[in-house]
Amino acid sequence: MGRPGRPRRPETDSAILAATRAALVELGWSKLTMSDVAKRAGVAKTTLYRRWSGRCDLVVDAVAVLFDDLELPDRGSLAADVEGVVLQFAALLARPEAGASLLALVAESTRDQALRQRIRHSIVDRQKRLVLLGRERARLRGELPYEPDPEADGRTADLVFDVIAGAVLHRALVSARPVDEGWTRTFTALLLDGLSPTGARG
Repeated sequence: MGRPGRPRRPETDSAILAATRAALVELGWSKLTMSDVAKRAGVAKTTLYRRWSGRCDLVVDAVAVLFDDLELPDRGSLAADVEGVVLQFAALLARPEAGASLLALVAESTRDQALRQRIRHSIVDRQKRLVLLGRERARLRGELPYEPDPEADGRTADLVFDVIAGAVLHRALVSARPVDEGWTRTFTALLLDGLSPTGARG
């Protein structure tokens, strides 16, 4: 993302990304254009192209910046940490500019391999930091054992991320059912049973 030129202004980027999300919610992927985004953001279309090569890059970044706001504060236990981030994630998905935009991206990515890779790089891989942070914190507390095999450890981190993200996305956006505290506690207990040293292993 980005091209050489004048220094970028963060407030301009923020306005463009917000305009992109608004256009995506209102118009959908098929009708969203760079011209419309530029008009909504109050900038020239050339300003967009100095920052993003095209619509795919722009939309992915517009959605990714929302997910970068997810945090994992230390709540004192792995269970509390997981419950906290699940509820944060669900609250984010409840916002139309996040949930609707993400669904539009995922739907379009089924027909566009480059877009799928961009989503993986800019959203999925960046959010795996929360899994890595949570597991390391739990290990320091003695709640989880250390894995001596780095490759196995990486596979487990990927699987944990997929399970959490997949479950919450399906519950909130596909089933359209609440991700409330009761569901979150049940889901977290099921997840941690599988992660514990005595849990089921494949």
